[in-house]
Amino acid sequence: MLWEGVNIMKKSFLNSDKAILTVMVQADNPGRIKELIDKSLPCGAEAFGMQFEQLKPEYRKTEIYKELFSYTDKPVYVTDYRYASNAGKTDETLAQELLELADCGATLCDVIGDLFDKQPDEVATSPDAINKQKDLIEKLHAKGSQVLISSHIQKYTPAERVLEIALEHQNRGADISKIVTWAETMEQQLENLKIINMLKENINIPFLFLAGGECGILRKIGGELGCCMYLTVYEYDELATMSQPLLKKVKTIRDNM
Repeated sequence: MLWEGVNIMKKSFLNSDKAILTVMVQADNPGRIKELIDKSLPCGAEAFGMQFEQLKPEYRKTEIYKELFSYTDKPVYVTDYRYASNAGKTDETLAQELLELADCGATLCDVIGDLFDKQPDEVATSPDAINKQKDLIEKLHAKGSQVLISSHIQKYTPAERVLEIALEHQNRGADISKIVTWAETMEQQLENLKIINMLKENINIPFLFLAGGECGILRKIGGELGCCMYLTVYEYDELATMSQPLLKKVKTIRDNM
């Protein structure tokens, strides 16, 4: 999906012929982010995810953002979730921070699915909140950024509900739909694998469908089944998401499949 006025040569998470190996570089300081980028590039990193809620407040500055985005020629996915250093901020503040990140050069901005209307499954239902999300997405697009809407449900969710959420993300203007559910049994894991095919057949935008829990095979092979990217880590430290697989392992799986 491209919108009017965007240079087609711009770094992108869209229209890739294979699932993008995205390395999440979570850190509380920019030096550590750069270190993780430097370590990941020789191992095949194709994009980076910077979770700015983890940065200490003293580093939440325009000049730092620009420095980090210019540090690599790979596309950069950014989040600004409610936890960590963002605790206590309003959703309106988070929306403004996303716009600032877009101004500074973020490739893909993550809009929380319940922004302006906090819900247990991270899917806003208030018409006013939905309109605010649509307006924010239009503004992010106008700044040249792509938009991912994320809903971290974190529990096993039937296929019909997953599709409903993905279609809602699409209707709100997302370029990518991200949904995270759960799987504790092989039966649930097999159902999640079938959900990927259902999403391929029924939505018109790329998607990232993940599951936590004991059965996390989606995070290792989802890109070969239809997900648009992998979320990986170079190494595990105190801020890494432990359910995200190591880059070197996922690259080996992708290359061999």
